[in-house]
Amino acid sequence: MFYPESVHLIQVLLLAVAIDVFLGEPPAALHPVVWIGKLIGVLKSAAPKKHRTLYGIGMALTCVLFSGGLGYLVLYVAKLPVVPEVLGLALEAYFLKATFAIRCLLSPAREIYKELEEGSLDRVKELLPIYVSRDPGSLTKIQMSSAVVESVSENFVDGILTPIFYYALFGNLGLVAAYVYKAINTLDSMVGYKKEPYRELGFFSARSDDVLNWIPARLSVFFITAAARLAAFIPQKDGKFSPGNCLRTALREGANTPSPNSGYPMASAAGALKVRLQKPGVYVLGGKFRPTELKDIKRVSLLIAIASGLSVIAFSVMIWKLTA
Repeated sequence: MFYPESVHLIQVLLLAVAIDVFLGEPPAALHPVVWIGKLIGVLKSAAPKKHRTLYGIGMALTCVLFSGGLGYLVLYVAKLPVVPEVLGLALEAYFLKATFAIRCLLSPAREIYKELEEGSLDRVKELLPIYVSRDPGSLTKIQMSSAVVESVSENFVDGILTPIFYYALFGNLGLVAAYVYKAINTLDSMVGYKKEPYRELGFFSARSDDVLNWIPARLSVFFITAAARLAAFIPQKDGKFSPGNCLRTALREGANTPSPNSGYPMASAAGALKVRLQKPGVYVLGGKFRPTELKDIKRVSLLIAIASGLSVIAFSVMIWKLTA
């Protein structure tokens, strides 16, 4: 039996996914995560030269309060008697959609694939910073393909899985939870570096992001494995997917990256595609497999698209169970 609360929350999630897939990202001026980023930028520019760790904690808490408050305000407005139910539903879905980005994750991968296929390496080097922080100028064609595969699989967690997980976990306050996570995740992307000048300033944000992504990163192994199982039934001229290697590689090598979380989705993808992913001097995942090829960008995009769909279904069931 479905209850009104669960029906509404599932409707919001499914509408948010539809908005994401068919419409993509809203303009920057209307994007809530851009607003969070602007607040972080202001606070970052005001950071003192001393007591930066303490300031970083205060900065993170300020952003969490702002972001969580924004989510709560949306819920409050959406439930006002004067707001039509359909409009309230759309408002919640719009703001939820801003916390994840399926289309935005996969579309650049397709563009990079096209440019690599045409041999436009200079254009690829311009596009790669969307995905990777390493210097694209020094990358070979194989390393470029590997970087895209690594990033698409890694970002499946913080860009899709985690915000939806917290939305489902916290029920009626799920939108607030998703925005609290998004504040921490945005802080991590802007100041959570291990090098100066952000080592102290971003310490709290980076560790908080690690904690919040810990469970979803490990859940990603099961979603990617299930996606590989389904994709194995799809006729593929570019090579079959391997769900067995997906799970084995994740369990064996998921902890082999400096990050406590990123290795699990990347190792899962390496096993599913049976490819070797490597960041020179940092890590190697799927070392017994072949190097990546151009076709693997298309294959990882299909894999993560299926995994994203499975996660939406699974978390819809989770909402139903938790609100029943």
